[in-house]
Amino acid sequence: MNDKQAQAEMIKRSHKRCEEFGVDRSRVFSSRILKGEALNQRLAENEYLLNIAAPFMDILYEAVANSGFFILLTDNEGCILRSKGDPDTIVLSEKLNMIVGAFMDEKSIGTNAMGTALYENKPMQVTAKEHYIHAYHRWTCSAAPIHNSRGETIGTLNLTGASELLHPHTLGLVVAAVRAIENQLKAEEAQVKLNETFHYLKSVIESVSSGIITIDLEGNIKTINRWACSLLNVEKKELIDRSIDRLLPFWKDIYQRFRRGESFLDTETILPGPGNNKERYDLSAYPICGNDEKIIGMVLVVKGIQKIFNLVNKYTGMRAHYTFEDIIGESPELRQIIDHARKISNTPSTVLLMGESGTGKELLAQSIHNASSRRREVFIAVNCGALPKNLIESELFGHEEGAFTGSKKGGHAGKFELANGGTIFLDEIGEMPLHMQVNLLRVLQEGYVTRIGGTKNVPVNVRVIAATKKNLIEEVRKGTFREDLFYRLSVIPLFIPPLRERSQDVKTLFNYFLNVKAQKLDKPIPRISKELYDQILEYDWPGNVRELENFVENLVNFNGMSSFNIISTHQSNGFRNYSAGMTDLSSGDSSGITGLNNEKSLENQSLEELEKNAIRECVDRYKGNMSRVSRQLGISRSTLYSKMKKYKLEVN
Repeated sequence: MNDKQAQAEMIKRSHKRCEEFGVDRSRVFSSRILKGEALNQRLAENEYLLNIAAPFMDILYEAVANSGFFILLTDNEGCILRSKGDPDTIVLSEKLNMIVGAFMDEKSIGTNAMGTALYENKPMQVTAKEHYIHAYHRWTCSAAPIHNSRGETIGTLNLTGASELLHPHTLGLVVAAVRAIENQLKAEEAQVKLNETFHYLKSVIESVSSGIITIDLEGNIKTINRWACSLLNVEKKELIDRSIDRLLPFWKDIYQRFRRGESFLDTETILPGPGNNKERYDLSAYPICGNDEKIIGMVLVVKGIQKIFNLVNKYTGMRAHYTFEDIIGESPELRQIIDHARKISNTPSTVLLMGESGTGKELLAQSIHNASSRRREVFIAVNCGALPKNLIESELFGHEEGAFTGSKKGGHAGKFELANGGTIFLDEIGEMPLHMQVNLLRVLQEGYVTRIGGTKNVPVNVRVIAATKKNLIEEVRKGTFREDLFYRLSVIPLFIPPLRERSQDVKTLFNYFLNVKAQKLDKPIPRISKELYDQILEYDWPGNVRELENFVENLVNFNGMSSFNIISTHQSNGFRNYSAGMTDLSSGDSSGITGLNNEKSLENQSLEELEKNAIRECVDRYKGNMSRVSRQLGISRSTLYSKMKKYKLEVN
């Protein structure tokens, strides 16, 4: 079937539909015409199509001007949105109410090029008697549907003139104009998407809490976000399309690394900062590649070093968890210490905590931090006694790349830099080597650190809390601790009394730990015999709160029958012995291992002798069955073998 036959078939189908719709052939005007607010709303809804199509309607009119034709634009329901043509022709069309707001669909006005093109979704040319109503027999109409980028019909473009002006090229003109409109629609939609994408990217770049800079192959800055301007103390308008040489002199080296297939990530870099000072930043760079995978530019991501430190601290748990409310005890001695600690929490002064092992010095240090204005900042604990002497300086003050054999690539920030803005807790300060004490004193006095192998002074705002179990005054007398450092540390000295000097707290702590350990181990709170309870209250607890806590956990594990046997205390050469004897739980014998309750055998024995005898008797009792021995003693097999090696014990 050729185009002419196909057109005739479409006209035939349209006439049949019009009969079914009940369209009156003598009708002159469309049965549906919008006016007033309804028309305004319809025009507003199609403003986008109107704006796109209007220029092309003007171009089409220039081609047919003074030829007796006029142009109509409809929406997807056939409502006329705009008309343009020779004045005389427009007057004729208006007499038939072919005006803006009139509907040209088949149901409203019968067969016509616009209505039938919408129904068939194809270009149509309807002439003279092919129109269903008699009033339109004077016209020839050529129309084509307009589609958006998704293929949806959004309107029609129509060219109408006197029927004697019929020419097949007329429809061709309309189709060409519609194609141009559709192409412009696609271009506009693409531009809208590009603009949306641009605004999305701009919003993302501006919302990222890092400095973002993009440059081209010549090193010219194309974009820079507010964070970068703030970090580097620069104005955006002064940098766009300017060279990045002043900010990043080695940018060409980064491009060369990209071309070699290398990356440039998280590198500590010195860049110009506020006040024209040179500041340390974390810099990463990423290549921008075109469609051919060739590098066309670079994205630079700049972060403040302190922000990196804060992020590291956040995810490595460098936070204080305890507060004064977590400190258990009601004795006057303890409450007085807590009261003093609360009062000095919010000062920047250095605090020196003194007390035996296990008294809770770090617990008090964390509480002081959490009661201060630094509570939201980092809390870093450093055990000066646990750090190797050759590494303590690097750990505390950091080092530059290549400062010594094994130093980290890119350098390494020390604990003081990481703690900037927060609190650093220097535990076992009495174990710090003398040569390191000089460096610590300088930091406390001058407020900055210098990395090993570096020359730049890095300012740090850190509150220092130190702790020791040693008598530092005695250490000063012996020459193992600097006097000037001691006075600098002990601006606010706090002494935590041992548990034996606040016996009132033993009962409180014991009951507290019973509940906590029972919940932790998912066990019931055990019943404690009066004899054991009295021993607990009377015992000196040389290991203080830590020892009591571990004892209670042991007690809960063994349902109230501790594997530690608290022996009657004996004064011997001014030393109270604490037995490491074990209870034979497997047999239910609570009298202890043979010989351990014989007071005479305990006279003048040290803890090591008691432990050695206990292990020897247990090994003999179980005839070298190491599994039963370790179970009986409440220690692991590896610990048992280690102790046997220490005491040179062998299995017979």
